[in-house]
Amino acid sequence: MSLKFPIYMDNHATTRCDPRVVEAMLPYFTEDFGNAASRNHKYGWVAEEAVDYAREQVQKILGARSEKEIVFTSGATESNNLAIKGAAHQYKDRGNHIITVKTEHKAVLDTCKRLEREGFEVTYLDVDSRGQISPDDVKKAITDKTILVSVMLCNNEIGTVQPIAEIGKITRERGVLLHTDAVQGVGRMPFHVDEMNVDLVSISAHKIYGPKGVGALYVRRNKPRVRLTAEMDGGGHEHGMRSGTLNVPGIVGLGKACEILVKEMEQDIAHVRGLRDRLRKKLEGALEMVHLNGAEDPWRHPGNLNVSFSFVEGEAMMMGIKDVCVSSGSACTSASLEPSYVLRALGVDTELAHSSIRFGLGRFNTEEEVDYVAQIVIREVNRLREMSPLYELHQEGVDYKTIQWVAH
Repeated sequence: MSLKFPIYMDNHATTRCDPRVVEAMLPYFTEDFGNAASRNHKYGWVAEEAVDYAREQVQKILGARSEKEIVFTSGATESNNLAIKGAAHQYKDRGNHIITVKTEHKAVLDTCKRLEREGFEVTYLDVDSRGQISPDDVKKAITDKTILVSVMLCNNEIGTVQPIAEIGKITRERGVLLHTDAVQGVGRMPFHVDEMNVDLVSISAHKIYGPKGVGALYVRRNKPRVRLTAEMDGGGHEHGMRSGTLNVPGIVGLGKACEILVKEMEQDIAHVRGLRDRLRKKLEGALEMVHLNGAEDPWRHPGNLNVSFSFVEGEAMMMGIKDVCVSSGSACTSASLEPSYVLRALGVDTELAHSSIRFGLGRFNTEEEVDYVAQIVIREVNRLREMSPLYELHQEGVDYKTIQWVAH
């Protein structure tokens, strides 16, 4: 098999749409193009039937009790907004306190910041050096005013999996709702809403080999029955929680992506974990001072490898491996280059944070690609270190961090 460039290893950002998903979607663009809310003719009935079937497919991957617990959205950002704002506004008479984590996705953090401006109080929990929170910290943070806890199932940057089931036991005992942004986790690990004790779950199609622009929110209907205040007004679609004409082709694609994962999850997990471990072994076998960011198995996404290379600047590294599509741990802002807030929360020092690279292995990656990527990464790390005076000092046994630099 010949390699196709550039090699894509950024599957946490988005995944390639599975050809089987595309095939399932195509008729709903041209032949069965009806509006699922048009209940007076066949085109509408066919579209509604397709949406109902997709609802069942999503229900199965989450282990939901009823397809009525699935609300379709435009993606995980909307799902997170609807879950957090919708719960906050619905239950504000009970309290105004929300608990989340410092390493959450911006779709959660910025939503919480907005609620703070409305007068809600938000507690942002710390994580340990692996990126995990302690269930005891959640327990201690809950007050009689707490109405919602939001904790990501699996971190999109470092791949760390949170102890959601344990946290859920605590929120159940205290009568507090639990939301999880499960975008990176669902389909990559066993997940069942009752076993996890969750009340609200956000997912996105394009992270599980489906189309962009469509997602879903699980909203528990029993023990407890969760109600949300709609954040978008209109025709009262999706049980009154999310108005707007449904994206029928996208919803069909999300459903098909979930169906494939239900059938092939074990095979998928084994494949990406094997590729990830192969890449890690090659990098650590050829290079010194390769630092893993995040947790080890079983508390890690099977396809995530986030590593920092001492004495290597991440952006320079990425410039040197242009044939590989990966993400740097450094987030570029309009004014300056800042290290990842996720890595900072883990206690990773600034230099290492700037040298981090996130490899996201997926369904369509191959061993041949892994071997090629390992080869050019090793070559580039060695090249950049040869240019580094600090690395030279390190090789000579000098602790450069203790040197008192004098300006002339």
